[in-house]
Amino acid sequence: MNTKVTIAGVEFKNPVMTASGTFGSGVEYGEFVDLSRLGAVVTKGVADHPWEGNPVPRVAETASGMLNAIGLQNPGVDVFIERDLAFLEGYDTKVIVNVCGHSEGEYLNVVERLSDDDRVAMMEINVSCPNVKEGGIAFGTRPDALFNITKLLKEHSKKPLIMKLSPNVTDIKEMAKSAEAAGADAISLINTITGMKIDIYKRKFALANKTGGLSGPAIKPVAVRMVYEASHAVNIPVIGMGGIATAEDAIEFIMAGASAVAVGAVNFHNPYATVEVIEGIEKYMRDYNVSDIADIRGIV
Repeated sequence: MNTKVTIAGVEFKNPVMTASGTFGSGVEYGEFVDLSRLGAVVTKGVADHPWEGNPVPRVAETASGMLNAIGLQNPGVDVFIERDLAFLEGYDTKVIVNVCGHSEGEYLNVVERLSDDDRVAMMEINVSCPNVKEGGIAFGTRPDALFNITKLLKEHSKKPLIMKLSPNVTDIKEMAKSAEAAGADAISLINTITGMKIDIYKRKFALANKTGGLSGPAIKPVAVRMVYEASHAVNIPVIGMGGIATAEDAIEFIMAGASAVAVGAVNFHNPYATVEVIEGIEKYMRDYNVSDIADIRGIV
């Protein structure tokens, strides 16, 4: 069986990655799974300076999912390089760094800082961050803003770029095409869906931020639909995510057109999930005589 996939010239031993923000940089999960089994570790968001994140409470459980308003808390790129990249260097897996920022300049600082680091295979750009210069609208909710940030970073990056698309848009196909036109090497989707929860007993919002990002099994049907639409709209690879908890979920995304998949929220209650998904895909391929994972990509 061949489970290898190639995205923008980077070869992964299998199509299973971690979803940014759900796996740290692998340190917390290293005692549960062998990180070398993974196709890639996608890190938590990295900014050019430390971010404190949002006030608490920042997480709330929902039916078949969870809301989070962490606010991309992170110690900044300097600590990331010295601590997290040094840790990941000891594992035989690709490293994809998720990059966040509140302005084009903040994104650019991180991209340029990591461009010459051989430990970084690719960078995933989180365009769901609020653009402070545009009144707080997310970079990934307007085609022109997405095009501009993609084009700028592509001009300065020596690493392939994945643009992580927001589902909080009218037409995901239009956003995917905009990223491709600006030079993106791949796209990943979906990021979380904006949601809200109210505690009727306390008569207040469950999250201090009022709204948060919904993830988990509840969003999977939306994610599968958007991955299908995006993969048919562009010619660059698509990395699918959103509610993947089992091998069956992952295979569904691959059949919808995804070249690779990212396992996210399930990691919080099942730290073994990533390896279970890998083993499940291999079992499916054996049971159904699939010799190459590419043979079922986009098969529907």
